[in-house]
Amino acid sequence: MRIDPRTPVIVGAGQVLHRDVDDVQSSEPATLIVEALRRAAEDSGAGKRLLRRADSVRCVPVIGWHYPDVAAVVAEDLGSVPRETVQSSPVGGDGPQLLVNDTARAIAAGELDVALLGGGEAGGSLRAAQLAGRTPRWREHDQQLRPTRTLGRDRAPVNQAEAAAGLAPPVSMYALIECALRGGGEATPEGHLERIARLWSRFSTVAASNPHAWIKRKYTAATIATPSRENRLVCSPYTKLLTANIQVNMASALILTSAQAARDAGVPTDRWVFIHAGAQARDTWHVSERETLTASPAIRASAKAATRHAGVTVDEIAYLDLYSCFPAAVQVAARELGVSLEDRARPLTLTGGLTFAGGPGNNYTGHALATLVARLRADPQACALATAVGWYLTKHALGIYSGRPPRSPFRSISPRVPSRSARRARTDHEGGATVEAYTLAYRRDGSTEAVILSALTPTGERVLTRSSDPELVLAARTSDLLGQPVAFAGGEHVYVPSARAVSK
Repeated sequence: MRIDPRTPVIVGAGQVLHRDVDDVQSSEPATLIVEALRRAAEDSGAGKRLLRRADSVRCVPVIGWHYPDVAAVVAEDLGSVPRETVQSSPVGGDGPQLLVNDTARAIAAGELDVALLGGGEAGGSLRAAQLAGRTPRWREHDQQLRPTRTLGRDRAPVNQAEAAAGLAPPVSMYALIECALRGGGEATPEGHLERIARLWSRFSTVAASNPHAWIKRKYTAATIATPSRENRLVCSPYTKLLTANIQVNMASALILTSAQAARDAGVPTDRWVFIHAGAQARDTWHVSERETLTASPAIRASAKAATRHAGVTVDEIAYLDLYSCFPAAVQVAARELGVSLEDRARPLTLTGGLTFAGGPGNNYTGHALATLVARLRADPQACALATAVGWYLTKHALGIYSGRPPRSPFRSISPRVPSRSARRARTDHEGGATVEAYTLAYRRDGSTEAVILSALTPTGERVLTRSSDPELVLAARTSDLLGQPVAFAGGEHVYVPSARAVSK
């Protein structure tokens, strides 16, 4: 089969884990990204030739340390002199896939021949330094320095009502979404927790066989679901082992080229992985303004557009990696894609996910893609799909990959997302409402800090509240409030029925 010389291909992938968190100086994020790119160059078989030929160096922004332009730092360390440096928006796990989609588009359009992509964090070493009362002596650059381009734009992640309810931390927002998912499935709290713990147990099994996973240990569902000193409750139903693990020192890198540039560099064709299609879209920005907490029209639209262009169905895709910051994210994506959570033959992660493989800031999907490259080289006729998520199921990007050439030239698609009627989110409702979702936020010592509650009014508005009222806390701890009537009075006061009325 003749391959168009402008066809974008991934020719190299690299991953780095720096496990010695106390060796702070050696774990500077930019240094880890440089090492990952050197490994990607070696993986391609072309070595430093591709690093020297780079037209573009593109990085996911580092969250734990401010580099005005981390790609420029990386390029300097590599001795590369690119025409441009590019980054994704400052916060968002969609960044790695967004960079791939834009890079593949630029290569197909003849704008680039060789691009270096990377991302990394040193959350483990940063925390170790903070606990020791030290600030890492990592590089600082002119704060006026900026990359040539930034892909995507951010805005305030939460609205006023969400901020007042304490929903800015991702664990709180996703825990609320998790409860709403339970309501949709009509499960008991215990039954739903068992279900998501089984899912995460399977993820840990994948991580145990992943040489690049931060935690290489199989966990039983019972261990994941049961609070302990090492596995404290964070926000119900999430224990620590059901949340993203950001205290890791990790970096990943990809080298993308045109088919012609790959040939010119001497990269064997059995090292090539093709990007068949990419897509990106956004859901309603603020969660509380969405029609429902448990859907993602953007994931559905993106998957539909990408699979149609690639000429495959989801059922024909052999390998999946669904963004897995929290179980709620996986469940929503699986539902929108039409895949089963219980499919043992096709796990929903290639790495083990953000809990076990590791959740390095914005860059988890960079590791998923590097892992995917190796999988498709070993099984070149298969297809793989990876999803990436920013904020609270807000920003989405996905890609379809294979070891075989695409049927149609690559496209990066921004599909139209069907509009849904937005709800008004408020904190000042007076009167009755029905509990749509709730979560208990816990302190580190295991005591309950507050109840965060979302309720729908008879007119369809969404009311958010955060309360430490002992009566409400007791009701939420000993009873199931989901679907129960509540009454709001005086802005911050919530009245619930008797425990008997809401008992399970």
